[in-house]
Amino acid sequence: MRSPEKILITGANGQIGTVLTQTLQARYGQDNVIASDIRAEETFSGQFERIDVLDVKRLEKVVVDRQITQIYHLAAILSAKGEKDPQWAWNLNMNGLFNVLDVGFRQQLRKIFFPSSIAVFGNFTPKINTSQSHFLDPNTVYGISKAAGEYWCNYYRNNYDLDVRSLRFPGIIGYQTLAGGGTTDYAVDIFHAAIQHGTYECFLKSDTRLPMMYMDDAIKCVYDMMDAPYEAITFHGAYNIGAINFTPSEIAAEIQKHLPNFTITYEPDFRQQIADTWPNSIDDSLAKKDWGWSPEYDLAKMTSEMLKQLNKKYNPKGNPRQS
Repeated sequence: MRSPEKILITGANGQIGTVLTQTLQARYGQDNVIASDIRAEETFSGQFERIDVLDVKRLEKVVVDRQITQIYHLAAILSAKGEKDPQWAWNLNMNGLFNVLDVGFRQQLRKIFFPSSIAVFGNFTPKINTSQSHFLDPNTVYGISKAAGEYWCNYYRNNYDLDVRSLRFPGIIGYQTLAGGGTTDYAVDIFHAAIQHGTYECFLKSDTRLPMMYMDDAIKCVYDMMDAPYEAITFHGAYNIGAINFTPSEIAAEIQKHLPNFTITYEPDFRQQIADTWPNSIDDSLAKKDWGWSPEYDLAKMTSEMLKQLNKKYNPKGNPRQS
């Protein structure tokens, strides 16, 4: 009889990790989902281990002691933050992944999840409906590390029969935490600014179109792919994942339907050059075919939910901002 799943999440204090931890705890039970990061958050509840993913001995000890069967490896330095210190970002992103893959192989883990990104695409990538099979040409250290990570995950799958599964995430938008150093962060920050200040200065141009995804869809996507039968996963790099795409001016207009006096200004910085190399939209037909991927949130539904949830956070007495 198979033992119950025991899941370790690295980088659990991050934007996705926070929500994914809660989701998996609800499914498997708090004692069977162990969050880990280099620091412990005071607000964190449930099982926690302090782990630096560059410390392979510590990582493996936790895996053995906790009888871990799956790792969701989320610890990484994101695009904008990584460009400020490329060697640091490369070291953490790549050697952290190597440690997880090596421990996964040695301890015969059942599954490993590795999040990739649209940052693996670059200047030579078709902007519209970027295909699953298009070659990778990243322009940032984050994208380079994710592209290399996809190849290494495929290598471990082919050579060591390690069940590693991966997704190419677009920008992720959620109300639960602030974003953590990515080029798509404006699409999170803009909601906080709208509720708190009624205005926002965007670091991208008004017409910069990028693929995005609401947090609930992102978690559902991970959940569904990791649940899929082994034989259903036909692509062993990372699946393209699409949901919605929009520009800063379009999301601002959607916010203005709820907050008519909201204003936005534009002051592009170095992140504009990064965004200009990424696709406008993604072809995710293979994910739909292999394991039935389908997003639930469009721009209007996402905007409504973000403003609703952030109003609860910033206006707990029930007086939503009207301007």
